[in-house]
Amino acid sequence: MRGSSSGACGSTRTLIEDGLVLWLTGLPGAGKTTLSDQLALALTARGFRVKVLDGDVLRRGLNRDLGFSARDRHENVRRVGEVAALFADAGLITIVALISPLATMREQVRVAIGERFREVYVRASLDICEARDPKGLYQKARRGELTEFTGISAPYEPPVHADLVVDTGTCVVDECVTQLVIFTEQQFAATRDVRAERTASVRWAV
Repeated sequence: MRGSSSGACGSTRTLIEDGLVLWLTGLPGAGKTTLSDQLALALTARGFRVKVLDGDVLRRGLNRDLGFSARDRHENVRRVGEVAALFADAGLITIVALISPLATMREQVRVAIGERFREVYVRASLDICEARDPKGLYQKARRGELTEFTGISAPYEPPVHADLVVDTGTCVVDECVTQLVIFTEQQFAATRDVRAERTASVRWAV
């Protein structure tokens, strides 16, 4: 969907009240957390109310009872999707940084959240992610110390029809964030216009 972002910029504007879910998926080390944090800062400066839901953080709290079996991974994604929907209902732009490795998981969330869901593929090759390895997890997975590690001993299915692809293997962080900001403002304008049209239709019907 397309929409003008001109109304989504301006230093004197009040906080924006419409919700949206930006679901960042990608391999471990692709840059999801970095982009989420930087995007949140950029959007907040533009008057958006923003919440970041980071998979690693949620694993230490809300989802600490879950492991990495196929069933637990699905439940992990489902729970995060439910929380993201609640924040979107409250009018926040919710940025989710979660591997969510399988297409079926992401489609389930898309259906649950509905028209406010946007899938963002944070793309970086396995070689690049493994070279970065900020937490040393790829090394542990290669040594067999971590089982069911996405990209090594567990599959990752790249999105085929993502709403946006951000390539962190070829672009620096600032370039990726700019791309995300422009996309978010366009999507916000589009969803806002759809809601306005529906509201007008209801009023005429009454």
